[in-house]
Order: sequence, then C-alpha cells, then structure tokens
Amino acid sequence: MARVLMPNRRQMEFRPSDLESLLAEGHRARIVWGYVERQDLSALYESIKSRDGGAGRAAIAPEILFALWLYATLESVGSARAIARFSQEHDAYRWICGGVQVNYHTVADFRVEHGEALDELLTVNLAGLMASGVLKLKRGAQDGMRVRASAGAGSFRREDKLKGYLEAAQQEVARLKRQIEDDPSGESRRRQAAQARAAREREQRIAAALARLPELAAIKKRQGKKAEDARASMTDAEATVMKMGDGGFRPAYNVQFGTDTESQIIIGVDVVTTGSDQGQMSPMVDQVIERCGKAPDEWLVDGGYPGHDEIDSVSPHTTVYAPVPKPKAKNTEATSAADNDNVDTDEVTVAKVADPYEPKPGDSVAVAAWRQRMSTDEAKSIYKERAATAECVNAQARNRGLTRLSVRGLAKTKSVALLFALAHNLMRMATLAPEFVGIGTGTSTLQEMAS
Repeated sequence: MARVLMPNRRQMEFRPSDLESLLAEGHRARIVWGYVERQDLSALYESIKSRDGGAGRAAIAPEILFALWLYATLESVGSARAIARFSQEHDAYRWICGGVQVNYHTVADFRVEHGEALDELLTVNLAGLMASGVLKLKRGAQDGMRVRASAGAGSFRREDKLKGYLEAAQQEVARLKRQIEDDPSGESRRRQAAQARAAREREQRIAAALARLPELAAIKKRQGKKAEDARASMTDAEATVMKMGDGGFRPAYNVQFGTDTESQIIIGVDVVTTGSDQGQMSPMVDQVIERCGKAPDEWLVDGGYPGHDEIDSVSPHTTVYAPVPKPKAKNTEATSAADNDNVDTDEVTVAKVADPYEPKPGDSVAVAAWRQRMSTDEAKSIYKERAATAECVNAQARNRGLTRLSVRGLAKTKSVALLFALAHNLMRMATLAPEFVGIGTGTSTLQEMAS
C-alpha cells in the first residue's frame, strides 16, 4: 500500500506569535488605527466615569471602539454583535483590540451616544484638509439616499389605535411595578425588572408615535388627503414611509451628503424624515459654511432640490447648477387651434411651449440668473460632475452597508451617517493626504492645522 500522510486535525498546536505579526504592512486596519491615534478624542474621554485613584473598573479606550466602528464600516459590517464576535475570531479586529475584551453592548452604545463628538471630528478633519490645500471647495455636489428604517411596515397605526395601545401599555407598566414590589425573590425580581423595562420602552415608543401624528397629519393635509389617515410607527416614531429606489414604499430616513467634487471628500451630513429633497439645499449649504467657514463657489444638485426660495436663500453664498424644469404645453389651447385643418398639431404644441431658460415675470434676480446660466453649454458640462461625485459617494455608502438601519430614531441615524462619512473621508485621506493617517511619516500635522 502507498504510504501517505493524512491530516490529523485533533492534534493540539501551540504557536507563539504576537498580534503585531498578524497583519501585513499597509493593511486597512493599520490605516484606520493610524488615523484614529492622530485624532483629538478628549470629548470622548470626558464621558468616562472611572478615574485614577477612584473606584470602578477601567473603561475601554475610545480609540479602540472608534477604530472598530471605522474598520467595520469599511468592511460593510454594521452589527455590534458581529464586531464583538470578530474581535475574538478575526485577526484585523483582534489587532485593533490588542488583547482588550469588548462586548456588543459597549460597542453598540459607543456608536449612538457620541454623535456630537463624531460631528466635531468631521469638522476638525475638514479644517485640516483645507489648511493643507487638499480641500479647495471650488465645487460641491449634494444628493440624498433613502435608507430603510428599523421599523416594520405593519407597525404604523392611526391615532385611535395608538391611544388604545398606549392605555394598555400604561396598565402593563403599572401591573409589573406592583408585581416587583410584592415579590421579594431576587431572581424573580430581576426577571420582572427586565419585563418592566421592556414595557416602559414600549410605552415611550407609542407616546412618541402619538406626539408625531400632528406633523404627519399636516403633511397629509398639504397633499390633499384626509388628516385622520395619518399613521405613525410604534417601533420608530421618526421613521417615515418613503418611495424607495425600486418604486416600493417602506419606512425610511433620507440621508443627505454634501461632497467636494474635486477631492470627493464629504463636507456635509444630514438626516431628515421627509422623502422629498425639496428644501434640503439651503440647510446643507449653511452646514458647510458653519463647518468650513465658506461654501463652495458652485453647488450642484438634481431637479428635486431647486425651489425658487432655496435658490434665493443660497445665492449670496454659492452659484447653483441644477436642471431647469421644462414647462408643459397648454393642452386646451393646442387642441382648439389644431381643430383648424390648415394648422398642424405638432407645430401648435411646440409654439405653445415657452422657453424654460427665459426669465419669467415672477422670477427673482437669482432665479432668472439660474435659468439663463443653465442654458449655456458650459453650465451643462459642469452639471455632469454631480452624478460622477454625489451619486458615486452614495453608491459607495450602499456598498459599505448603508442599505438598512439597525438603530432607531433620528439622532442615532445621524450618528450612523457620520460614521459612514468619516470612514469615507478616511480612505480619501489615505489617497490624497497619506500623512494624515500616518502613511510614510511618524507624525501628523492634522491637529496642528486645525488648531
């Protein structure tokens, strides 16, 4: 018989190695850590309660949690439980943790509790990139993407139903509270406390849904529908049913990104509860001015943004490039004229269609200038950069997992969007300004430039 060696997978092996040797030079996890260790995380440290000389267990360093979320975002991982599991099984996550044990509660809490700190980090990064000349703000583009909310389509109820559910939830909370007070057993008390907490959270969600109904009723009224048909979600009261890219209607949030077209750096992040992009241009331009001290010289948006009031609002700060809607022909006039045998129908229709680029009597100076500007070949060429920038950024966010949210509420969703923006900008820094993430140098000028 042939003599061969077969695998013996039950044999124990002991391989001495350190975590540093697990990842090759230039690994994405090293780039993430190089970026994180150069950030000012003092705002995150202020929230840590355990202090030297005091009681309590040492907290996990914010650098670890921040790096875990950035790396997970780049790897299309959006679950805190998955991150906690990978920190035990995956070499890159183990390298980031460096032997520190993390649990999914701590990981999940970090993402949703530090929205203001993440927002400030984005501002500081943009300041450093502007100071270094990487970010010039010559031209910006904006686009929105509807992201599926963590709420079921069947969780939406009208006012009468919500009031009934709220009353039942309040009764359940009172019943569990009395049960806890009457039961001295420790184990049973702990289980009942968990049930009472869940009941209170349900009561709060239903109350939030009732509180949002007037806003939704007003929207229904503006749409010419019955105000009493307004419905709010008992799972996520701030989620709104929106028309998605596939034509279906589902609970979602509208995530807005503003991007510098030359560097493809994200310069603005916002999350709104309306499915339309109308009215979202001026808030984004104002946000960019607040972050960067100025708006881009030119601002590119699609046809869903440029309301006349919006154009007037941003005209002192930037020049808008957006498609001008084409007016429709007056069908009644065209039909009556076409009844004449001597007149061709197509000729009459064309004659009744006004030139969309000609200023109209009610146009402001800014709106009239926008119409005339978009009639030029130069403007049409500039506008092509919008799709190549804003829609590209949105596509990359979707490729990284921004397709369905695992958090609830507007504030938490904004934190998720900020993490995606920071992760995106991190990879752009690695290409445009590698010294900001520690590539090729042991120091970074980011904090010095931003100070």
